[in-house]
Amino acid sequence: MTDHGPQPVERQLPTEESRDLISLVRDLTQREITPTAAEEEDAGHFPREVFGLLSASGLLALPYAEEFGGGDQPYEVYLQVLEELAAARLTVGLGVSVHTLACHALAGYGTKEQRRTHLPAMLGGGLLGAYCLSEPAAGSDAAALRTRATRVGDTWTIEGTKAWTTHGGIADFYTVLARTGGEGPHGITAFLVPGDAPGLTAAPPERKMGMKGSPTAQLHFDGVEVADARRLGDEGQGFAIALSALDSGRLGIAACAVGVAQAALDQALSFTQERRQFGHPVADFQGLRFMLADMATQIEAGRALYLAAARLRDTGRPFAKQAAMAKLFCSDAAMRVTTDAVQLMGGYGYTADFPAERYMREAKALQIVEGTNQIQRMVVARHLAGPESH
Repeated sequence: MTDHGPQPVERQLPTEESRDLISLVRDLTQREITPTAAEEEDAGHFPREVFGLLSASGLLALPYAEEFGGGDQPYEVYLQVLEELAAARLTVGLGVSVHTLACHALAGYGTKEQRRTHLPAMLGGGLLGAYCLSEPAAGSDAAALRTRATRVGDTWTIEGTKAWTTHGGIADFYTVLARTGGEGPHGITAFLVPGDAPGLTAAPPERKMGMKGSPTAQLHFDGVEVADARRLGDEGQGFAIALSALDSGRLGIAACAVGVAQAALDQALSFTQERRQFGHPVADFQGLRFMLADMATQIEAGRALYLAAARLRDTGRPFAKQAAMAKLFCSDAAMRVTTDAVQLMGGYGYTADFPAERYMREAKALQIVEGTNQIQRMVVARHLAGPESH
């Protein structure tokens, strides 16, 4: 039976270079991430040394321009790298996705001088980024954010609190959305804020049910001064920049969700082939075989959906609807697959001796982050039926 156990995912990759890249990532995860993932997650350890290695290997820069130290890889390839990283440890895969999101505003909307000054260090200099949009009273309704930036001369002063910031308190730079004008989405501007800026402090990390190794914290901006040279895009353009970043970020979450689901399927498949009951491997029982088939089908469907959206993005076509669909479907599928993995393993699946229960807790987070799945359904419905009439 062991000859039919989990095998590496068969991937459709566009070039020999991208195939070599996936091989590199698999080697790296097996050597540097997987062996300590369970222990470090249980201890709440953030693997900063792994992110340094990823930066040195060019894996924090994949979708960005080579001119500024990026890898010039299409999203079709970048997302499959994310999937491999998330399958090894979601703290790492999601962390790379968040870092990529934090670089998006500068790479897409910064001036040539801003990109030349900051991007090389952000992409390959060992730095780690974070993204500050949500607030305690502005989560799904992000356009209601209240953190304010006030300008005097060439300096902006930021006051307010951001919430649910992945890498909060440990990031080297933050992409911050703050209100510079009136109420609503048109009064928001984006800024690049150094992690060591005076007046910027982090609350203790949130105590979460999963992803304990990935710090999520509130950030307090108490008179944080930022030069106008660190304003990204035009005044009032920040919310449009944020939405653009989130469309791409949702694809990152979709890929991470498929990675977690794949890891759960692999664990369940190995267990059911080795576990014997009534004189047979439990994988011989039709009821369990059907569950494994359904799990694999959901994973393949999710992978195909996020890759189809990525290919739209890579060819410059609109992809916002497909990104919302991918985030919605893949994270819901991950929740179903990980729950089934625990069930297939019985009492063993419910113990921390196996990673299935960790995958299940992590999958729940992916239904919430970067827009809850209820918000994704609203986005998809607006593309289909237009805005709500109220």
